[in-house]
Amino acid sequence: MSQFFQVHPVNPQPRLMKQAAQIIHGGGIVAVPTDSCYALVCHLDDKAAVERLRRIRGIDEKHHLTLLCRDLSELGVYARVDNQQFRLLKAATPGPFTFILEATKCVPRRLSHPSRKTIGLRVPEDAVVHALLEELQQPLLGSTLIMPGETEPLNDADEICARLGKQLELVIDGGACCMEPTTVIDLTGAEPELVRQGRGDASVFGIAALQD
Repeated sequence: MSQFFQVHPVNPQPRLMKQAAQIIHGGGIVAVPTDSCYALVCHLDDKAAVERLRRIRGIDEKHHLTLLCRDLSELGVYARVDNQQFRLLKAATPGPFTFILEATKCVPRRLSHPSRKTIGLRVPEDAVVHALLEELQQPLLGSTLIMPGETEPLNDADEICARLGKQLELVIDGGACCMEPTTVIDLTGAEPELVRQGRGDASVFGIAALQD
């Protein structure tokens, strides 16, 4: 059964963040709140944890997992970013956006898209996940917590624990999140391309929102 940490949404307790980081270093999968919705996260370099996360989510290697980074300088270690891309990223981070960018050699080959060599990255604006990233001193690998066959993300820590308690090592309760996932923007082409409309306002990139 997973552990359950109830943390302050603005000033998360350092002791609990340290314990959460230790669980991740030990190969654990953690449900954590973000500025969009809850996400499942694990250690970037733990192959077994990554494969287990994919099984829980019901996704294959063609589905981009996302690197959650502390800031733009850390993002730049894992993605190739030119001046134009940097200006766009700076205008929208931190925030509820995921960016598709060309992966650098710092990204394990098994984590980038098998044909495109791209990776999804984001800089979240949430005190809990940011405190966890600071404790780890490296990015987290994550995915929106949407269960197989469902369209809405899980948003309640108690429900997450009830449904996934046997598959996760930790659920961090930082209060209810937004029900919308991140807005996904592909920056690998000549112009930004909207891949998924979510919480982030795509007009920052000069893109009109997708219509239902």
